[in-house]
Amino acid sequence: MKKTATTSETTPKKKKKYTGYFSDIKTNWQLYVLILIPLAYIIVFKYVPMYGARISFIDYKPRLGYMGSEWVGLKHFIRFINSSQFWPLIRNTLAISLYSLAINIPFPILLAVSLNYLKNERFKKTVQMVTYLPHFLSTVIIVSLIQLLFNTQSGIVNNVIQLVTGEKVNILGLSKYFRHLYVWSGVWQSTGWGSIMYISALAGVDPQLHEAAIIDGANKIRRIWHIDLAGILPTVAIMTIMNLGSIISVGFDKTFMMQNPTNLEISEVLSTYEYKIGIGGGIPSYSYPAAIGLMASVVSFLMIMTTNKISKKITEVGLW
Repeated sequence: MKKTATTSETTPKKKKKYTGYFSDIKTNWQLYVLILIPLAYIIVFKYVPMYGARISFIDYKPRLGYMGSEWVGLKHFIRFINSSQFWPLIRNTLAISLYSLAINIPFPILLAVSLNYLKNERFKKTVQMVTYLPHFLSTVIIVSLIQLLFNTQSGIVNNVIQLVTGEKVNILGLSKYFRHLYVWSGVWQSTGWGSIMYISALAGVDPQLHEAAIIDGANKIRRIWHIDLAGILPTVAIMTIMNLGSIISVGFDKTFMMQNPTNLEISEVLSTYEYKIGIGGGIPSYSYPAAIGLMASVVSFLMIMTTNKISKKITEVGLW
């Protein structure tokens, strides 16, 4: 009896086509061309200038150039740390930055939540327009307004104070008022613009959560706390991380324009000090102020890294 051998015919599986990196570029070349534009901008204007950080480690002489100037290592960094100006500058910079951060984080959130609950659309748009407008004013105009309002001779605020107390106060001249003027004028200028991000985030909160909370008898305060603020918490975390990155670099222009000899002990910060010892003091100095600026940049970078790591552990949200 013959055995008939049955062979099972197996159909070969189709191999998954592997496109590869270059094939993907060929297929989606339009997208890669679009990427090249911002990539070129970042390389040319962000990474190429990093070569200039070398000036912090040399005793730069313009006639000798970068390569011909003497390499001194950490000499300028050590000089700044050991100088009498180090701690006053760090104290002034951190005091203004932390004060601004503590005020500028909650106010845009409060404005956004308040606008979110307004029923009158016309009034809501009017409030938005009025609060956004100061953002478009230049720093020069803001400082000019401060000087006009608080001027000892003809300032409106001082005139009101004189009517109430019988005497005027030199608000612009006394150093104890500098930080308050700087921070609260910044709040007036940036609160409306800063609320845009939070208004957008609130628009993404599920309205069914509010409906369920109303059925359960929750009032507006509880709905704001447990629904609205919880819904925009990732946005708050991201904005806080980004703001902490500039905690060591107070804006130069506004601080410098508000400075005068009577408030210099409070208003002198790292950015204004760099300018004065660099090109504002007669004979230009390059390496020493560059070292101070590089030190501030490194601290800012470390602040972003640390805050991002803490945020990811607490809220599970970070920049990366």
